[in-house]
Amino acid sequence: MSEVDEALPKPTSTGPKHRAEVRQGPVVRRGRQVQPTTTDQRLLDSRGPADWVHTDPWRVLRIQAEFIEGFGALAELGPAISVFGSARTPAGAPEYALAERVGRALAEAGFAVITGGGPGIMEAANKGASEAGGVSVGLGIELPFEQGLNEWVDLGLNFRYFFVRKTMFVKYSQGFVVFPGGFGTFDELFEALTLVQTKKVTSFPIVLMGSDYWSGLVDWLQDTVAKTGRISPEDVDLLHVTDDVSEVVRIMCAAQRRLDVR
Repeated sequence: MSEVDEALPKPTSTGPKHRAEVRQGPVVRRGRQVQPTTTDQRLLDSRGPADWVHTDPWRVLRIQAEFIEGFGALAELGPAISVFGSARTPAGAPEYALAERVGRALAEAGFAVITGGGPGIMEAANKGASEAGGVSVGLGIELPFEQGLNEWVDLGLNFRYFFVRKTMFVKYSQGFVVFPGGFGTFDELFEALTLVQTKKVTSFPIVLMGSDYWSGLVDWLQDTVAKTGRISPEDVDLLHVTDDVSEVVRIMCAAQRRLDVR
């Protein structure tokens, strides 16, 4: 019998109230869940399989590390706007040129520009900000088909977890500019809408760039979702639809002034 076995309390009965019990920090293990070795012993014993690096407790440490790295890198960023849109937008497309102009205009207005760091709309906004002498930020994500951060990112972070990355977008942005895109763009858009609607974030403008692309969604929200009581009619007003770069800058600057007054 090992020292560990001797140290474990022994059941005096087969009933559930008399099972062996071991406490490991906040975790209580009883009966068959009691492990034959201690946490220190498993840490210091270099033998055995490496499956533990894929366990949930270890993932928690990775998640914590991602939050710490993100907070540390972005804490002194200053006022920033996140720009979202399709990674599939080619460089010669009108939307690419428009995103480049938006990135440049935001940088000239004193905002850092944050994107997902990929190609397409993200690359265009980063390019515009970087060429204007602004801060160009890319928050990448580990995906099987991702190609890494685009060349116009000046400050880049890569994340394993979507929810950590989303936290960085919202925490360090004063507003979102959303270009035409797919599921990933919709995900960011509706997450932001939910946070604003539920007042988890305040004075947070959401601008949809491209009236032709977004008008059908806005009409559906008004004529179907709001009319059937799934949202309030004023919730639709949380969205600003425009094709005008100067309007984007005006909305974001107005929101920033409201924050400065607080």
